[in-house]
Amino acid sequence: MPRTPRTATATATATALTASLALLATACGGGEGSGAAGADGEPVTLTYWSATNGAKETVEAFNTSQDRIKVKFSLVPSGPEGVTKLSNAVKGGNAPDVATMDYSQLPEYASEGNLEDLTEAAGDTVDKKFPDNIKSLVNLGGRTWAVPFDVTPIELFYRKDIFKKHDVDVPKTWDQYRAAAEKIHKADPDVTITNFGGGDPALLAGLSWQAGARWYGTKGEAWKVGIDDPKSRKVAAYWDGLLKDGLASKTPLWGEGEAKERATGKVATIIGAAWSAGNFPTGYPDSKGKWGIAPIPTWDGKPATGMYGGTSFIVPKGSEKTEAAAEFIEWAATSPAAMKARITSQKTPSTALPANEALREVAAKEYDGSYFPGQDVYGIAGEAADSIVPGWTWGPVHAKVTAAQLTTGADHTKALRDGQSTAEQVIAERGLKLAE
Repeated sequence: MPRTPRTATATATATALTASLALLATACGGGEGSGAAGADGEPVTLTYWSATNGAKETVEAFNTSQDRIKVKFSLVPSGPEGVTKLSNAVKGGNAPDVATMDYSQLPEYASEGNLEDLTEAAGDTVDKKFPDNIKSLVNLGGRTWAVPFDVTPIELFYRKDIFKKHDVDVPKTWDQYRAAAEKIHKADPDVTITNFGGGDPALLAGLSWQAGARWYGTKGEAWKVGIDDPKSRKVAAYWDGLLKDGLASKTPLWGEGEAKERATGKVATIIGAAWSAGNFPTGYPDSKGKWGIAPIPTWDGKPATGMYGGTSFIVPKGSEKTEAAAEFIEWAATSPAAMKARITSQKTPSTALPANEALREVAAKEYDGSYFPGQDVYGIAGEAADSIVPGWTWGPVHAKVTAAQLTTGADHTKALRDGQSTAEQVIAERGLKLAE
């Protein structure tokens, strides 16, 4: 492919990123025509790809709110399929102007030169409108690469009727959680404490995060990898023990079997996140009023949690409309009108907790929380978000780590070992420095 000025810039950017430790400090963003108004007086047209619930309705509300920028929305697949589609579009030079991306993908995308640097266009917005424990996920190497969309604290969802039947209190520690599992399963062998089979790397990461682990970090100009560290091994051993002893279901997560067990009272709890609440009315409609929400148990009884997933707004490499894109992103991430459009437009709206704290009250007022009577779904999630352990960062090769961990099934201890070796291997293959 010919080295056009833009491809040459991208190549130089990637080289500079690789040379700097975090790979993220010197990339440039925004091309000609990046302003928020068309040169001919016509509206700037942006393309936007996302798999998030309510994105289409948010775009419609934005388009009717002003006439300077028009956004064309396309629904794309979630998960790895969506990432592949976006990667191919960036490589082909036909990427959208705006997209959404998991926080865990950002360092890799930025380090490979696939994102526009949003420091000038959105850095001030991120600094002023989002909490510190979320800023660190989008501010990498001293630059701003994304704008937070949601925050995803891990929470405990529990069957109130099962706990009451077996005289079990909602556990505040992981020791109490195991004790609850033992008592319930002994009284009713058909019921386990939760589903935890098949392996879910994102959940394992979030629980390790809660325990104080740091899967990635930096030392000088080198990457540190701590996936198979003592704190993470403690988490893995705990869950492997519950599975071995038959106290947790080995039914794979994210499958039909999992949904059936949860819908029919075969599990007493679900380890989920703020967004999980929105799945209950459609996933388990006959259990309305039976599920409660509580803080996730901790190792020492003090409030602490990690994140399970989470999404940000990005401007993929190649967009020449970064200023207009940043204006739309700020509106979508911080405007009460955007929040209302997302919540009220759907029969079963998402309960994704806004990363912008000012929107949480708006969301709570608009959301129908009758499935969880007597509980403030957004208030509970907001308190959980405040307890997210700060300092977590993702690494530059985490997609490969996740792929490796998915092959380990329910052996979480092996998932840590495989993740560690994969991260070290891929970091070396990319020519990056690895701390000794």
